[in-house]
Amino acid sequence: MIKKSKWTDFIIVALALIILNIAGQYTFYRFDFTADKRFTLSEKTKALLQKNQKPIIITVFLEGQLPPALKRLQTGVKDLLADYKAYSKADVKLVYIDPLEGLTIAEQDTVIYNLSQNGIEATRTTLKTESGTTEKLVVPMAMIESDGKQMPVKLLQNFNVAGGYEENINRSIENLEYTFTSSLKKVLNGYNPRIGFTESNEELSDLQLEDARISLANHYIVGRVDLNSITKEGLDKLNVMIIAKPKKTFTETEKYKINYFVMNGGRVLWSIDQNNADLENLRGQSGQMATSRDLNLDDMLFMYGARINYNIIADPANNAEIPVSTGVVGAQNQMQLVPWIYYPILLPDTAHSVVKKIDGVKSEFPSTVDTIGVKDVTKSYILTTSPYNKVYNLPKPFSLQMVADELDPRAFQSNPQNVGALLEGNFPSVFDGRPLPAGINQPFTTAKSSKPTKMIVIGDGDIFKNQVSEKDGSAFPLGFDRYSQRTFGNKTLLLNIIDYFTDDDNLISLRNKEVKIRLLDKAKIKLEKTKWQFINVVAPLLLLIFFAIFQHYYRKYKYAK
Repeated sequence: MIKKSKWTDFIIVALALIILNIAGQYTFYRFDFTADKRFTLSEKTKALLQKNQKPIIITVFLEGQLPPALKRLQTGVKDLLADYKAYSKADVKLVYIDPLEGLTIAEQDTVIYNLSQNGIEATRTTLKTESGTTEKLVVPMAMIESDGKQMPVKLLQNFNVAGGYEENINRSIENLEYTFTSSLKKVLNGYNPRIGFTESNEELSDLQLEDARISLANHYIVGRVDLNSITKEGLDKLNVMIIAKPKKTFTETEKYKINYFVMNGGRVLWSIDQNNADLENLRGQSGQMATSRDLNLDDMLFMYGARINYNIIADPANNAEIPVSTGVVGAQNQMQLVPWIYYPILLPDTAHSVVKKIDGVKSEFPSTVDTIGVKDVTKSYILTTSPYNKVYNLPKPFSLQMVADELDPRAFQSNPQNVGALLEGNFPSVFDGRPLPAGINQPFTTAKSSKPTKMIVIGDGDIFKNQVSEKDGSAFPLGFDRYSQRTFGNKTLLLNIIDYFTDDDNLISLRNKEVKIRLLDKAKIKLEKTKWQFINVVAPLLLLIFFAIFQHYYRKYKYAK
């Protein structure tokens, strides 16, 4: 009877395992016991994968021998893509390769060039070896392909920004799901929103906007918009309008077209200078009197719920540097970098996903932005200065000799100043009840309120301007300062804004995911090194000896009876 019972238990356990194994072939579920849920896909990502019917190929180039930090990124990518494959109803093929493995330097140059033609970029990193350290080229990129379309995916974010290496890796891991899901959606849906930079009011030139336009052109259709000649049909095809540093007064006809674009649900990014201060005007002359710039936009922005003030912010605590001549030595003019308090580094308000996890944004002679109460329009500030600042009303004189001024810290104790605001909702029409302006024969719309839409107002026109090389006239990357060799968050800000404007599924909210770095405390390790060596090496041996002695005497006591 006892023997039968043992066989019954064995059969029950065996059957349970077989049933569980069969069920596992048809169902998938992953248990995530991590506190930050780093291995849990969002519902938006799952819905995209389960809805798709097209086969997907994802090639990851981050392979081979890597530093420990990049190994963490590599592991994060593999864990994430394993979930993509598991949740997808369509076939997902994952390919992991090191495109530079085993190649000579000349062969590597050829491969790197060929990869760059498809948007895949290599970067140089330091690798520890038995003989010391060596530099190695790695390709922290991936490529998504489906239905004849492909899109490069940048795995390593913010690599050149000021900040710790571990912090940059951690940001990259946090952004992996957003990066892959947003790119995958663009490949699968084939939707390319149209973005237009206005050019009819002496805005930033093509060269000054070169990197902004090239960066956006990877995912969108990008061009220039002449508000004088564009028609109603042309505006209807546009999704986002960017007005970057206009210097010429807007006519009522131009404003009417912008207003129609807003009424039709178009998104507008305003990057406006309300002053004419310019560092180039200070070089080679005694100075400049910065005055107000009349763009004839105040009434329009006021109706929408924002106001860019006629002032300039100085921030001695958090600012960029400028080169200043210290004299001529030999035949060369000697330059020195000095802080310029009128170039504040703007801080993102991380409460909003559109600026979450981006670095400081460089500005030039920015002005404060206020919001005005408007029905059905919500407002939130996204860019501010540090608390140590001072606001100067216009007109105000400027000269390069001001870099030598001694500053009284008490004069700059203030509250953070708002420089960027996000407005969302149904905006009132600026031309409701007003006659049609010249050149508009028939009304484009009779709507008194817009469709639900969004706009961002920034009190600086240089936010999206890239620097230009004086040697060959080529454009530097947006946000890169050629003087300090520092990269700011300007490009990330632009890309985030456009993603937020064009993605109605709000995938940018995936950037809210946080992965905590649980690194060892190096100072504590140094102080407590001996203690932990004892615990990990000696303590187990002592415990084993104690157990052996206890077992000996226990057996002797038990069997001596």
